[in-house]
Amino acid sequence: MVELGKYAGTVLAAYGVTVLLVLGLVALTLTKGARVKRALEAQEKRMSKNG
Repeated sequence: MVELGKYAGTVLAAYGVTVLLVLGLVALTLTKGARVKRALEAQEKRMSKNG
């Protein structure tokens, strides 16, 4: 492992925060994608009834 010296805590905390933020963005993207997909399917269903 790389020797981080006296900055080890700061560097590792920065990596940890970055990983958490990236995972949060992935979760938000997946959640919103699923919500949009459901909305699109509902709209398509309404259109097929009217069309």
